[in-house]
Amino acid sequence: MCALVFSLGAFTTSCKEKKDTPAEQVEEAAEDVGDEIEEGAEEVEDEIDDMSDK
Repeated sequence: MCALVFSLGAFTTSCKEKKDTPAEQVEEAAEDVGDEIEEGAEEVEDEIDDMSDK
């Protein structure tokens, strides 16, 4: 059942037409990179905290 729901969700979201302008695509890519940097920084902070707890 879960596989059906997942595949249906993936199908419906992948079929959307995106009509983003190049500027919107660049903005979205920059936001994605920023999010990934934040996640990486949080992981590093967690590792430092873990190491200092020992």
